Amino acid sequence: MESDAEKAIAHAKQLGADQAAVSISSGKGFSVKAQNGLIETVEHYEDQTFGITVFVKQSKGSASTNNLSKNSLLKTTEKALSLANLTAADEFNGLADSNLMAREPIDLDLHHPWKLDMTEAQTIALECEEAALQSDPKVDNSEGATVGTYENQSLYANSHGFVGATSTTGHSISCTAIASENGSMEMDYEYSSARKAEDLLDHEKIGYKAGIQACSHLGARKIKTQKAQVLYSPRQAKSLISHITDAISGTSLYRKASFLLDSIDQQICPDYLTITEEPHLKRSFGSTYFDGEGVETKPRTLVEAGILRGYLLSSYSARRLGLKTTGNAGGHHNLLIEPNLTGGLEEIIKRMTSGLVVTNLIGYGVNTVNGDYSRGANGFWVENGEIQYPVSEITIAGNLKNILQRILLIGNDWDKNSTIHSGSILIDDMMVAGQ
Repeated sequence: MESDAEKAIAHAKQLGADQAAVSISSGKGFSVKAQNGLIETVEHYEDQTFGITVFVKQSKGSASTNNLSKNSLLKTTEKALSLANLTAADEFNGLADSNLMAREPIDLDLHHPWKLDMTEAQTIALECEEAALQSDPKVDNSEGATVGTYENQSLYANSHGFVGATSTTGHSISCTAIASENGSMEMDYEYSSARKAEDLLDHEKIGYKAGIQACSHLGARKIKTQKAQVLYSPRQAKSLISHITDAISGTSLYRKASFLLDSIDQQICPDYLTITEEPHLKRSFGSTYFDGEGVETKPRTLVEAGILRGYLLSSYSARRLGLKTTGNAGGHHNLLIEPNLTGGLEEIIKRMTSGLVVTNLIGYGVNTVNGDYSRGANGFWVENGEIQYPVSEITIAGNLKNILQRILLIGNDWDKNSTIHSGSILIDDMMVAGQ
C-alpha cells in the first residue's frame, strides 16, 4: 500500500499538483443470519479502494477506484488532476499544515481477527435466535439473529511525507425478537459489537435479552399529553449527544447551520456535565492516532462543567472559521460522557416521581439549525420510582438548547458499542405528547 501511495503522489506532483493525499483501504469479512431455525443468508465481502485528492494552487480534484492495478492508479491520479484544473480556486483548500502531522505511531490494540469458521458462525446465530424464542412463551417469532466479522487495513499518505497505516477488526452479534399476546405484537432487539470477539456479550444472553425486552412492551398504553421527566436509556442517550456533535462540527458552523453557533465558552449544559474526547482508548471504535488528514489526535475536553470548550474541525473548516484544526477531519473520536451518580437506569428510575423511560426512538425530527426537536418514542411510564406499564405512540419534543440545560442525571451504565460512550440521561420538564 505504501509503495502505491508514494508512486501516486509522485505522479501527481509530476503532472503539476502542488499537494496530494492518498487513501487506500482493503477489507474482508462475512456475516450469517439465522431466522426461523434456519440459516437465511450468508454474505461474504471483500473490497478495496484507492482515493486521491490533489491541489493545483487552490483548486481541488478528487478521484477514486476499486481497481488497484498500476495502470488504474495512474489513470485515477490523472483524473483527479484534470478535475482540479476544471474547478474554481478556494482560498481555504489545501492539506493540513505539515507540523501538525502525527509522527509517532500509537498501538491502540484495534486488530483482533476472530478465528471463526462458517459452521461456528452459523451455530452462534442459530443458538442466539433460539435463546430469544426460549426466553418466554410469548416470543413466537423473530426477525433473525446475525453474526458478523470484518478485518480492514488502511493507509493515508500525503505530500508532506506523512504515512499512517492502521489495521482494525470489528465483530458483532445481534438479535431481533417478536412477542405476541391478545392480538398485539411487539418487537425489540439486542446487540453487541467489539474490536475483539472475547469482548462481545455472550450470544445466548443477547438472544434472551431481545426476547425479554420484546415481551416487556406487550400491553403498551397511550398516555395523555403533558410535561414530564424523560429518561433516555444508554442506547438512546447517544443520539442526544450526537446532536451536540452535529452542531459543533465545522461544516455546520461555517454554514451558520448550528443551534450552537458562537457558543464557545458559553454554558450549554448544567455544570455537572462534562464530555471528553479520548482518541487513544484501547480497542475502541473511535480510536486513532491521526485524523483523516494525518493530523495528530489528542485527548481534550469538549464540554467542561457544562461549558462548551471546543469544536470539531478539519483544516478546511478551521480555515473557513479563522481557527485551527482540532484533528477531527472525518468526525469525532471516542466521546465519554462523565456520570454524576453511581448507578444507571434502574437507580435513576428509583429517583423519578413520574415520567417516561425511552427505550426506542422513531424517525428523525431534529433541526440542528435552530435546535427544534421532535421524535417518536416508546418505552415505559414511571410512577413513584417504579415502572408501571409500557407505553407507545408518543412524541417527545422541545428545543435542544432547553433540553440540554434540563439534564438532571447521567448514569454510569455506559454503552460502549459505538464511538459515543454514554450512560442513561434524565431530562426534566420535557413535552410528552400522547393522546
